Amino acid sequence: MDGTTSTAGNAGTDHDAGAGGTAGTAGPAPAPAPPTSADLRASVSAMIGTPPGEIAGDANLVLLGLGSLEMMRLVNRWRRQGLAIEFRDLAAEPTIDAWTERLASAGAKGSPGAKR
Repeated sequence: MDGTTSTAGNAGTDHDAGAGGTAGTAGPAPAPAPPTSADLRASVSAMIGTPPGEIAGDANLVLLGLGSLEMMRLVNRWRRQGLAIEFRDLAAEPTIDAWTERLASAGAKGSPGAKR
């Protein structure tokens, strides 16, 4: 056997691995960076039509017009980014300050899809 057929079943794997040959290496993905309070204000602002500068950190976002559907959209966005966040986390204390703290904690936990 001259070795030319031994890689036939692995066609394309060198390309998939990239120059560093690291495809498929085990190890946790780096924790995603959680959104900042400015990011949160911008997201909420776009949803409720209030300028970001007018949303106080301790303002109840539900009373400002943020609904449960919008909160669920935010949860889904952040989950896709790898943050371990749940709807109840946002609904329990719907303020920018509380969400900033909760999302920082979710980002520190690291792994995508992690449960609390």
